[in-house]
Amino acid sequence: MMMIEAFPTGVQMVVPLKLASLEMADSVAEVEALLRYKFKDETLLVEALTHPSYTGSVSYERLEFLGDAAIGLAISNYLYLNYPDVGPGALSTLRSANVSTEKLARVAVRHGFYRFLRRNSPAVDEKVKEFTLTLQSEGDENPYCSVKAPKVLSDIVESIAAAVYVDCNFNLKEMWKVIRGPLEPIIVTETFHEQPVTALYELCHKLGKAVDFRNWKKGNTNITNVFVNRELVGIGSSKQKEIAKLNAASDALKKLGPLDVVMEMDEGSISTNGQCRIEEHKQALNELCTKKRWPKPTYRVVQEQGPAHDKRFCCSVQVETTDSVFVVSGEFRSRVKDAENSAASRMLINLK
Repeated sequence: MMMIEAFPTGVQMVVPLKLASLEMADSVAEVEALLRYKFKDETLLVEALTHPSYTGSVSYERLEFLGDAAIGLAISNYLYLNYPDVGPGALSTLRSANVSTEKLARVAVRHGFYRFLRRNSPAVDEKVKEFTLTLQSEGDENPYCSVKAPKVLSDIVESIAAAVYVDCNFNLKEMWKVIRGPLEPIIVTETFHEQPVTALYELCHKLGKAVDFRNWKKGNTNITNVFVNRELVGIGSSKQKEIAKLNAASDALKKLGPLDVVMEMDEGSISTNGQCRIEEHKQALNELCTKKRWPKPTYRVVQEQGPAHDKRFCCSVQVETTDSVFVVSGEFRSRVKDAENSAASRMLINLK
């Protein structure tokens, strides 16, 4: 069997003297300016900016395949090196959040990469327009858009990353220097927001309750009802079935309140009806740490939103156990004290 080297030595990259497509010269220059990187072989970027619907030229499909793996490995390295106390399960969750179609699609929208793409697909244009307008109206505060992210947007980001990767001779470190900026903000433990469907399942599992999603259609619209212990607690709708389910889960979480979870705590932190009220979560967490002989929890404001007269705060709490360190963020609240209680509530769930 003939063996082919992954990185053959003694081979020089052949760089055309001019772009394969002169009409792409301006687009290449603008993308290079956005990346702050000058391509040695500009045809790589032309390929990265060519959709399969654009006939007569090589599309980005091969580069997208490579970029998917390269970004995943670069993110894995970053998380591994910067979070030495985080376990493999949490690292995997954070990596998935950073390379998801939704996250990369938001990167493409933020930097306007789609306008440089050569394509011939009005249907794709319409999907991108719908997602972009919805994203702009909902804002970055909501980590999950109510419209499904078109895969073409994440494909562009992966293809551009791969073009850089190949152009710098498969040097992952050099590629990371170029693409880290566009990928910011990197989702980390303090800023991670769990996908609503997953969060609902985990919450109800901890509470010992059953979750049931039921979907039906009204015309072209999917409507999803979510039942917890046979009681209707959430409704969502969308043209796309998976987004309707996500919206229903979000609606259910607002009503159930992952931060209003009733928990059985140690004596002294339980109210007369056996439920731990949300305003007592911070106190309950302090008592738990004292009982376990752990250091006191530390809180900090990780994000603010809204105008000065209507500020909302998101706080994280860090708990150092005997053999690990946990960091959890809560929901936005109008007072820092309430935001800290929110974070404490989630931490109690994680430590249960």
